Amino acid sequence: MTSPIRAALPLASAFALLSTPLAAQTERAPMSAQDLVTMPRLGSPAVNPEGTAAVYSVTFTDPESYERSSKMYLRSLDDIESAPITLDLEGSSASFGGDGWLYFLADGEGEDAQSQVWRARIGGDGSVSGKSQVTALPRAVHGFSVARGGGSIAIWTDIARSCIRIDCDDSAKAYLPGPGDGRLYEGDAGLYRHWDTWETPGTLSRVFTFPIENGIASGNGTPVDGPLSAGGPNGDTPTMPFGGGEDVAWAPDGSGVYFTAREAGPSEPYSTNLDIWFSDLSGKAPVNLTAGNEALDALPTPSPDGQYLAYVAMARPTFEADRQVVMLRDLTSGVTTALTSEFDRSFSSLQWTPDSRWLVAGAQDVLDTPLFRIDPRNGNVERLDLMAGNEANIGGVTALHDGGLVFTRNSIGAPSEMYLARDWGQAKPLTQVAAQHMGKLAPVVVERFSFEGADGDTVWGQITKLDGQTGPMPAILYVHGGPQGSFNDGWSSRWNPRVVASQGYAVISVDFHGSTGYGQEFTDSIRNDWGGKPLVDLQLGLEAALARDSQIDGTRTCAMGASYGGYMMNWIAGQWPDRFDCLVQHDGLFDMRSFYYTTEELWFPKWEFGGSYAENSAAYERWNPVNHVDKWQAPMLVITGEKDFRVPYTQGLASFTALQERQIPSQLLVFPEENHWVLNPKNSLQWHNTVFAWLDRWLKPEAPGE
Repeated sequence: MTSPIRAALPLASAFALLSTPLAAQTERAPMSAQDLVTMPRLGSPAVNPEGTAAVYSVTFTDPESYERSSKMYLRSLDDIESAPITLDLEGSSASFGGDGWLYFLADGEGEDAQSQVWRARIGGDGSVSGKSQVTALPRAVHGFSVARGGGSIAIWTDIARSCIRIDCDDSAKAYLPGPGDGRLYEGDAGLYRHWDTWETPGTLSRVFTFPIENGIASGNGTPVDGPLSAGGPNGDTPTMPFGGGEDVAWAPDGSGVYFTAREAGPSEPYSTNLDIWFSDLSGKAPVNLTAGNEALDALPTPSPDGQYLAYVAMARPTFEADRQVVMLRDLTSGVTTALTSEFDRSFSSLQWTPDSRWLVAGAQDVLDTPLFRIDPRNGNVERLDLMAGNEANIGGVTALHDGGLVFTRNSIGAPSEMYLARDWGQAKPLTQVAAQHMGKLAPVVVERFSFEGADGDTVWGQITKLDGQTGPMPAILYVHGGPQGSFNDGWSSRWNPRVVASQGYAVISVDFHGSTGYGQEFTDSIRNDWGGKPLVDLQLGLEAALARDSQIDGTRTCAMGASYGGYMMNWIAGQWPDRFDCLVQHDGLFDMRSFYYTTEELWFPKWEFGGSYAENSAAYERWNPVNHVDKWQAPMLVITGEKDFRVPYTQGLASFTALQERQIPSQLLVFPEENHWVLNPKNSLQWHNTVFAWLDRWLKPEAPGE
């Protein structure tokens, strides 16, 4: 299988990520876990209405206390040779309103201060004036969107669905009947926990709008979902657990709000049916614009001229990784057209150019996440070439006038920086947030390769290793999660190939059957085949990487992965038991039956295995790692978070018990406050130190392996 989009993409490409002479490179220290954890992190840019300046935030981590703080900066887009200016402003989620004010979130004033919306004027010289608090609500504001004219604001907060005023007293919770602290859930209430949080039935993330009068949000707000039981949705906006500002969009003239919601209640654990609604701000029930589609509809994006609503839609209900097709709805006639139905990629971001002429959208393509230009008149799709070399991972996009684009870009070699492209051409860098730090570290080389995988299909992978390292290197096989995902050419603060390669290893990642960026048929192919074609691809991919690079020592190998990648570690332990010197399994599925009955988003296993466990137990048991523990022999490090409700931590405890029973060398690392990911800086450092010590124990010649 080859990419239908970028036929000119070479079958392999190798490039050094820094062009410093090798003599200078060898003097640089390899990247450490401390470097990764404390690396400055760029936030998404906010561009002013004139397109002449951008404000962005940078998050810093103290190298001793590991406390995090942020600063905001102003960057001229007219004079890209100028230096960024530090703003005397603290806050987050900054965005410009059409009125030219910079709006942002910061704590309100007073003893019980909560997050509220503020605004300020930003001068071209970085001066800050007129700072004032816009909202003073009786509950924390989690996010906001300002109407284009600046006369109204939409905020979202957690509040009872029965409330029609923002000052509603919803402190009494039916699920806390007392006198103890036990939570009582009804069997017909749907989700009782989600991602890492126990649910509060009846309380949702909801959007309220307010007029802005003299810089202050006035009144008690208008709920865009309308009164309870009036016909509007009874669900979260933004959608949980990962939704954000992309779920809420003002009509260009400020006459209403488009928003995305999925119905809560008994159906929610089984449903991917997100719908797009429109509220005219009258306080009445909103209108469901996508009621005819029982699968996902998301990313409501109205054209600046008010003529169209663009959004993405999936076709198959209950499948969270179906292809997202760009749809175009004529807001006058109501006629909806599937713009990209013939284009075999899934779009994950969407916006209009200011003149409503083009749509700019992001989608994975092989190992990159580039931008595409879509013609709304005929659906033609053109992949943009914005970067010298590979596009890598592009996001945080703002379309300017005359084909200008401001965006962020990262790669395996370096974290995000901000770029500016003019006239749809090659981009130039605007920031050096992490560049100075990265310049002090030994560079790595990333090589893309392809090989013939399962069923004769073309499968892609990458090899990451230190540039200029001499002598053989042990191999680390990286297995991504999802399983509909990719270890593409992108930076990660968690599973980072560069920091692992910097410890003297060659990191090999393979986008096995089921991965994204290769067309929907390839993504679909993992269904009911979790341990089949993907395992074949990993076996053939490791063999292809070893044949390609003689410096990699195939006699010293470990494999590691999280989520589905953790499942694959448990599967490898029983199906490929004698290949690896060690395994690292993070939040992996161990027993498919107990997983089904303890996870929260049940649409996921029902789709992957063709029904519930009771309906199709044979499919679950066919690919169940617990059925093959009698063959386990590789030493395994097991990592889990107690607040992981997606793959409950008991799955990790069970796999650790199996290892102990068989007297296989093993370790168990449990994080009481982490979810499916490890986010706390100190915990991240501990994670890396533990993993590196485990790899060294089994792969380094000087280490006293067991």
